[in-house]
Amino acid sequence: MTPKRSTLLISAAVLVALGGGAWMLLHRADASAAAKEQAQQAPAISVTTVQVQERDVPLYLSGVGTVTANASVIVKVRIDGQLDKVGFTEGQDVKAGQLLAQIDPRALQAQLAQVQAQQAKDQAQLTNAKIDLQRYTTLRQQDAATQQQLDTQKALVAQLEAAVKTDEAQISYAKVQLGYTTINAPISGRVGARLVDPGNIVHATDANGLVVINQIDPITVQFTLPEEAVPAINRAQLSSHKPLKVTAYARTSNEPLATGTLILLNNQIDTASGTVQLKARFTNQQHTLWPGQYVNINLQMDDHAPAPTLPAAAIQRNQQGTYVYIVKADDTAAIQPVKVARIQDGIAVLSQGVEVSQRVVLDGQYKLKPGSRIVENKAAANGAAAPASSAAAPTAPSAAAPTAPSAAMKGSAK
Repeated sequence: MTPKRSTLLISAAVLVALGGGAWMLLHRADASAAAKEQAQQAPAISVTTVQVQERDVPLYLSGVGTVTANASVIVKVRIDGQLDKVGFTEGQDVKAGQLLAQIDPRALQAQLAQVQAQQAKDQAQLTNAKIDLQRYTTLRQQDAATQQQLDTQKALVAQLEAAVKTDEAQISYAKVQLGYTTINAPISGRVGARLVDPGNIVHATDANGLVVINQIDPITVQFTLPEEAVPAINRAQLSSHKPLKVTAYARTSNEPLATGTLILLNNQIDTASGTVQLKARFTNQQHTLWPGQYVNINLQMDDHAPAPTLPAAAIQRNQQGTYVYIVKADDTAAIQPVKVARIQDGIAVLSQGVEVSQRVVLDGQYKLKPGSRIVENKAAANGAAAPASSAAAPTAPSAAAPTAPSAAMKGSAK
């Protein structure tokens, strides 16, 4: 074969290849245009859409807690005697130092008078012994008394001085015992049911006492969290430089009851349950919290700057990652990749991919493909509007949750 003929054959093959490639490109473009035209001509698909909203959704941990009194005292008597009167009304708020009860003081008053009389007697004897000691000292200087008489008188004076000090101690003790007949409130708080009525004989060994005082303003809530949460809580406390915020919710209605601060992260994990105990303190002027009440607890870990958010149902996943269907200006759907920072309370916090106020398909994605025409399902959109708006604030765990605290950290990164 001649070189000229070979060159012609190679040139012909290249032209054929170029022609085939051009035909394939034109065919694909025509097919894509046809598919797009077909999608646009197809009936519009009914979907529900929402707008991307900018919210500040803080990260928190959730659990179940029990309301406890900030301080609780069982008021007991410290001496035996007859209860003369009670100075409180059941269910009354009392102040520290307020009279609660009075025990018959007459026997102790008599004992105090007796030791006071004994002190007076010993004091008189001591005074006389001191005068005799001065006389013996003078006589001894004049060699009119023996040294033994002088030493004996000195010993008598010392003995009487000790007796007077003993009397003083007995008087102090008698006054303390007499003071126990008046029972005052050791703390401010609310008294419960009266456990003993006036006229009864009470004893220091009685187990029940007279009444229980609970301090309910402020009030505390004890709750537990999984041991895995301890490092995160410690980091949050160190980074915030202030007590972490805690919110208490009603178990049945998820109504916010009070907002307080974390005051205790226990120094030991319970190895039996794998949990750690925490305590939060709340102001309780309206008495929305009550000792013994079960509440849902949200422990806020940190604050976030406003970020784009969507209902979690709008987020889709494929092999490439997470995405959403956005609605373009011509009411057609398009796939938009997004990055989800975290999902919390059914709200997805997005770090990349969408803009505020952009329309996104919330329901009906399984019927869509890129380029599909859509129409808004008005009935479904109205039904979804309320839940989407109410999810802006943190909500308490479901009332159907078990009595043990939830073991999951809300807001974990997805």
